[in-house]
Amino acid sequence: MAERKSSTGTDQARPARLTPLAQASIDPAALKAFAHPLRMTMYSELQRRGAATASQLARALGESSGQTSYHLRQLERHGFVEDDPDHQGGRERWWRAVGFSMTEPALLSDPASSAAVRAVVHQVIAERASALTAWFEAFDPSHDTDSLLSSGTLVLTVAEAEALTAEFSEVLERHSRASHERTPPEDARRYRVHLDVFPLAGQALPPHAVT
Repeated sequence: MAERKSSTGTDQARPARLTPLAQASIDPAALKAFAHPLRMTMYSELQRRGAATASQLARALGESSGQTSYHLRQLERHGFVEDDPDHQGGRERWWRAVGFSMTEPALLSDPASSAAVRAVVHQVIAERASALTAWFEAFDPSHDTDSLLSSGTLVLTVAEAEALTAEFSEVLERHSRASHERTPPEDARRYRVHLDVFPLAGQALPPHAVT
């Protein structure tokens, strides 16, 4: 998802745009505002389905449109959602999610934000598990030949892991930008792409294996 300029609000009230995969930090206030159960669920739903109105989100999540409207405005205030430019001029506002990354390690060690970080990460893990489960339950081996579920374990230094992450991120960002700069073809589908690079807990190499 390319960096976008919002079409609503004033420049003074708008925080710095949060971009996916880029090294953009989130301040504790924004993170705490995001780490609300309904707001995180609404954000995940916008990522899953694409742009939606407050009424559509309310029906999908079993909430009132007043609740979803309020929480969408709070998400907008901190830069997590914005107006969808493909749906302008109607009676209802259409919203789309704005990608972001949590790249500041101090957020986890700071008592003011650590609880919010953990809540957001737990939500991300749960959402990924749910999305993968839904994909597999609907999987048709005779038709769904364009999916990939793969993992690997590598022995890397911290610097090598950072280089790998940067390379993966650049590829994902390039394809994401291209998909948002065109009108989707008729045969296009929504794909979820997960990227996880992390050290395995309790898996330090024995001394003889370290070179």
